[in-house]
Amino acid sequence: MSMINRRSLMTVGSGLLLAGCDKLVQSPGLVSVVQSAEQATYRWQRLIGRDALAKEFTKADLSPDFKVNGTREPREDAYQALAANGFADWKLRIDGLVDRPTDVSLAELRRLPARTQITRHDCVEGWSAIGEWSGPQLGTLLKTVGLKPNARYIVFHCADNYGGEQSKGGAQSSGIYYESIDLVDAFHPQTIVALSMNGGPLSVGHGAPARMRIERQLGYKQAKYVMRIEAVNSFKGLELGRGGYWEDRGYEWYAGI
Repeated sequence: MSMINRRSLMTVGSGLLLAGCDKLVQSPGLVSVVQSAEQATYRWQRLIGRDALAKEFTKADLSPDFKVNGTREPREDAYQALAANGFADWKLRIDGLVDRPTDVSLAELRRLPARTQITRHDCVEGWSAIGEWSGPQLGTLLKTVGLKPNARYIVFHCADNYGGEQSKGGAQSSGIYYESIDLVDAFHPQTIVALSMNGGPLSVGHGAPARMRIERQLGYKQAKYVMRIEAVNSFKGLELGRGGYWEDRGYEWYAGI
């Protein structure tokens, strides 16, 4: 099968994509093309590009306006209570197929060695922006808790609830946002739990107190408002079993760029 350029997929039918992400799942033909591209790109990157770095930029390249996309502020009571206290009581739960399940506070995360990177965020809707992100590498956290031998994927459970709105993909699965990656991307040096953006703490709109940066994948993989990180050996029993909120609605699981 010939390689399909992902940039072409992002721009083909741009009117459809820009009209709203949920439109994709209403086009079986487009879903089929996207899924074929996913399989080809995943195999290609794993064969020759598993250690490749996404391009990094300088402060002079920072976008003057980095669009807030998706949820702007989770309205759930638990999140609102945490935000009202400056996230002093927030803890990141790391569990699943790990030897030492743990809860890590924001203060503890901030004390860990951090990686800072200036990268481009590419949205499936067709826009891009460059921002500076800083936080501990996910691989560091996973090594701390110890993955069990049968762990294959890392799942990010988030605080924002899309509520099954039609404009947000409909009610195929629960409205709680979640995402996942394999262990290659989990231990990639540019995969970080971002705690700051452009030199300051994350804003609520950009995912406070913690969001993922998985720099070799498209924007919907960059889960915001992360509350729990779970190691699993399959997606069976997790919503529709496709590995993510938008994946449950027809998007590709591997969104490499």
